[in-house]
Amino acid sequence: MLSTLRADFRIIFERDPAARNWLEVLFCYPGLQALIFHRLAHWLRAIGIPFIPRFISHIARFLTGIEIHPGAVIGKGVFIDHGMGVVIGETAIVGDYALIYQGVTLGGTGKESGKRHPTVGENVVVGAGAKVLGNLQIGNNVRIGAGSVVLRDVPSNCTVVGIPGRIIYRSGVRVSPLEHNNLPDSEAEVIRTLVDRIEALEEQIQALQTPVKTPVLVGQFIQENELPKEHNFCNIRDKKIQEFFDGAGI
Repeated sequence: MLSTLRADFRIIFERDPAARNWLEVLFCYPGLQALIFHRLAHWLRAIGIPFIPRFISHIARFLTGIEIHPGAVIGKGVFIDHGMGVVIGETAIVGDYALIYQGVTLGGTGKESGKRHPTVGENVVVGAGAKVLGNLQIGNNVRIGAGSVVLRDVPSNCTVVGIPGRIIYRSGVRVSPLEHNNLPDSEAEVIRTLVDRIEALEEQIQALQTPVKTPVLVGQFIQENELPKEHNFCNIRDKKIQEFFDGAGI
């Protein structure tokens, strides 16, 4: 447990430029304090102590604004930044070196028994206000954008944005976990594609409304009036649109 707590302590200096000395981190970082309380409560629960682990988590919630059920499994080097309003459910599993921001919920979707909360892989970033609901598998190195709602499994090495969250693959690109301003806007891309398609259809309708003269025989030659040029219209299965539809629910 001591080695895990040391990892929790060190990761704050690596990821937060506001962390200046150990005294400030120990007494002024509610995310670290919540993890210390949780690791004690989780250990007591593991050895079969009743009531006290849940009471410790309740005290931690009162002091830090972070609610972690004693049954949750939290890996080493996890950083809960700011943390107010974070809720982590009883059967949730959070991998090593995850970064969790304020307002995040790792919750369930009903009253089912057994595993009912998410399993989050290593080096995952969960943005402020994001909700990950149900017994989901979130792969390693995943980034979940702020305010996203994730309702299905997410493979490793990709980014999830939107409501419901949609997968945006970033294969081959190494991105810093702190770059929250560098998230794609899939909704804007699809809306732009749909607007382009509407404009193309309007051009086609306008062309069809223009009178077209029939060919006239002049001597041995056929004189043809100029016909509307063919427009390279968008197809509804355009790549951007199709990717957006394929990601529905994620």
